[in-house]
Amino acid sequence: MSDDSHHDSTRRRFLQTSAGFTTVSLLAGCLGGVGTGDGTPTDDPTSTAPTETTDDSTTDSTTEASSGETGPYSVSIEPVGSVEFESVPETWVANNGSWADMGVALGLEPPKALWLTGRYHTQYYDGIDGVSVDKSDMVSLYQSGVSKELFYSLDADVHVMDPNFLMNRFSGWNEEDVAEIEENVAPLFGNCIYAQHYPWHADYRYYSLYEGFEKLAQVFQRTDRYEAFEAVHDEFQSNLAPHVPTQGERPAVAVLWGVGEEPEQFYPYIIGEGTGFKHLRDLRVRDALASTDIQDFHGSRAAIDIETLFQVDPEVLMLRGYEAMSESEFRSTVVASLEDHPTASALTAVQNGDVYRAGGLYQGPITNMVLTERTAGQLYGVDEELFDRGRVAEIVAGEL
Repeated sequence: MSDDSHHDSTRRRFLQTSAGFTTVSLLAGCLGGVGTGDGTPTDDPTSTAPTETTDDSTTDSTTEASSGETGPYSVSIEPVGSVEFESVPETWVANNGSWADMGVALGLEPPKALWLTGRYHTQYYDGIDGVSVDKSDMVSLYQSGVSKELFYSLDADVHVMDPNFLMNRFSGWNEEDVAEIEENVAPLFGNCIYAQHYPWHADYRYYSLYEGFEKLAQVFQRTDRYEAFEAVHDEFQSNLAPHVPTQGERPAVAVLWGVGEEPEQFYPYIIGEGTGFKHLRDLRVRDALASTDIQDFHGSRAAIDIETLFQVDPEVLMLRGYEAMSESEFRSTVVASLEDHPTASALTAVQNGDVYRAGGLYQGPITNMVLTERTAGQLYGVDEELFDRGRVAEIVAGEL
């Protein structure tokens, strides 16, 4: 990996970029509780709102490596700056399932650790022969805090995460801690691409899913697989477009995080930018909450009850927080509880059987296509495969 002078150069770039965020981070802290459960958005420090810009890939002005390059090379990403690699990383740690899925698409070994492994839903690969991930040995970085000793013990070659995320999503880390890990273990390389609502991310650019994917491909010297996936994604978008109804024909959808298996409270999500909403944006989902007085969870941190939801009465309910359940488990627990509830049972969506899982917050190139196709079936009745699963497996295997 890069020598001490390279680490120092990277660290200086980061400190200069992040200096304007320090006061904000001390004042804002972590906006909510943290933990390892899947019950509410505040259980997960990374679960409040995904984000990205457009899906048009762009390249920063830097010396970028292409696949097959063997000497030292550098890749840049904000807010870190330029990171120099003397050789291609072999082991890595990732922030969340968005980056982990990009690694799968590039044919990499899974990351040694994620912020919370429970939010990486590897069952999305079940319908793609030849693609699978065993995360039984994968470690959660967040364990009632984040330990520097864990980073030392993992001894990864690169940490794919935004350093500002590491310092701002819970109390404990500062710039000196980040610098220590970069100098003594390996550099941080990443951008919080899933969320645009954090105040500490207001002054530097965001990357779309495919922009982030391209950056990761450059780090691991596998841009040929990125380009192959980009072609699959373009074909997928072309196949999807004819199935998206006009605005007047699209149902009004409320996206909510349900609290518990018998939810009576919900955290409202206004459909916005980010990897966690890409499938809904690509399907041009009509947001039932956007024109109401209900505030987005990201800003309010507040839940709404069933009576408030009844006032909106959306045509479709899409519920987050239940991706670990199968469809049948979801219907026999969450949906059944709504059907038995005296108020929820009167909701149009419940009466018509239009209550669905909303998809995971962290989507990469493969999982996004899986979830978009699933949601197209739920909302628009699409019953055909919209992307070439065989081609996906070929790219993952390096058959380009």
